[in-house]
Amino acid sequence: MNLSTFALTPLVSLIAGVLILVMPRLLNYIIAFYLIVVGLLGLFPSLAG
Repeated sequence: MNLSTFALTPLVSLIAGVLILVMPRLLNYIIAFYLIVVGLLGLFPSLAG
């Protein structure tokens, strides 16, 4: 099974949304992690697979 960046983004967003609902204090960490991952994938597209 090959997950592309296009399919991975909504999945990560869904998981982050559920975690924010369950534990609102994680919001800053989730946003920071998401932005770092998206930034790295933008700078280094070869990391996406």
